[in-house]
Amino acid sequence: MKSFVLKLFAVMLFSLSLHASDAHATAAHTDEGAGSTHKEETYQPQTIGEMTVGFLKSTGVYAIMYPDPDEVNAHGAPMSDFHKSWGRVLMILITFLLFYLAIAKGYEPLLLLPIAFGGLLANIPVANIAGAHGFLGVIYQMGLANEMFPIIIFMGVGAMTDFGPLLSNPKTALLGGAAQFGIFGTLVGAVALSQYTEMFDFTLQQAAAISIIGGADGPTSIFIATKLAPELLGAIAVASYSYMALVPIIQPPIMRALTTDDERKIKMVTLRHVSRLEKLVFPVMVLTLAIMVLPDSTPLIGAFMFGNFLKESGVVERLSDTLQNSLINIVTIFLGLGVGSKLAADQFLVVDTLAILVLGLTAFSVGTAAGVIMAKIMNMFPGTKVNPLIGSAGVSAVPMAARVSNKVGMEYDRSNMLLMHAMGPNVAGVIGSAVAAGVMISIFG
Repeated sequence: MKSFVLKLFAVMLFSLSLHASDAHATAAHTDEGAGSTHKEETYQPQTIGEMTVGFLKSTGVYAIMYPDPDEVNAHGAPMSDFHKSWGRVLMILITFLLFYLAIAKGYEPLLLLPIAFGGLLANIPVANIAGAHGFLGVIYQMGLANEMFPIIIFMGVGAMTDFGPLLSNPKTALLGGAAQFGIFGTLVGAVALSQYTEMFDFTLQQAAAISIIGGADGPTSIFIATKLAPELLGAIAVASYSYMALVPIIQPPIMRALTTDDERKIKMVTLRHVSRLEKLVFPVMVLTLAIMVLPDSTPLIGAFMFGNFLKESGVVERLSDTLQNSLINIVTIFLGLGVGSKLAADQFLVVDTLAILVLGLTAFSVGTAAGVIMAKIMNMFPGTKVNPLIGSAGVSAVPMAARVSNKVGMEYDRSNMLLMHAMGPNVAGVIGSAVAAGVMISIFG
């Protein structure tokens, strides 16, 4: 009996093992037909020489020297051999120049360093860092293409802005308004280029988006480009932020050329005290006027005034501090890298982008000159004299333009502090550029 039970148990185990083997074979056959995760080894053994050659062909040097004919850019479009090779080398050298200006010369490193490093990463061959799935491409889509970063930047700038200088001397708002002449003047210039040359073919919407560069306001430029000319967003963003960072280079020669030594030495009177109530009412009043007259400008003006209102309320210091420091710093990093991603050779070294850079420089220069000339005109009338140097601060590069006005003034008189006086037209320029953007969108949008 005992031997019979043992034999029966052995037969059962043998049957179960046969069944399991058949099931495993059937499952393996099914998985092969249905796309199993199991993968056959495809690596073919290579000699040391073959592995060395394969490694050399995967390097960036090889990609630049012998461009892949099938390589596409971040948008999936074909690239020329020049853009794949020496164009990248040229753009990398340009980013090194930007590093030098930011670190050695101190030209707005908070903007220039992230932009330049983003440009360096965007021109690395093979990696496709600025592509749709590269981290620069993701940053660009999540904050620039949808206007989010400009709005947050405006909140932070609003929280850092003091409207006291403007409210204590309201006539300086005229200087901020005059500086916007560069925007509308460049709109005419861009249309004229398209009308009378065969090389350029900008539409009215594209010309309007390009012209806003004259305000030297990066967030506003991105905002209007997204609305009117998204295909030019990269070039416009790069041009606008580049000129913002290069304010200390571009503005002083224009300021000196349009003023005399005596005008540069004009000392302005001490500003009157502005009450807390005035500072609380002003942002609400400006936003109300924008809502009634130009609703298209309210996303930017609303964010700007929101940040300022939090600051002036005095009851939400944590929120105001976050806007002024951690939040705007984080967004500045992402925004700089996103803008820098558009410094890729295939997007930057093209005729349209170079034309946008020239038009943007013209707009910015004209805006600077218009602010200085307006100050000189104001001095022709009776009343307190205005130092024409603060007119250049009418462009909305805050606070860089105001600092440049102060720096140039102190070169001629070390005791002539113009910074607070220059902040009046500077903050007026921020509002003016947002209003100009609203006008463009309402007309051409």
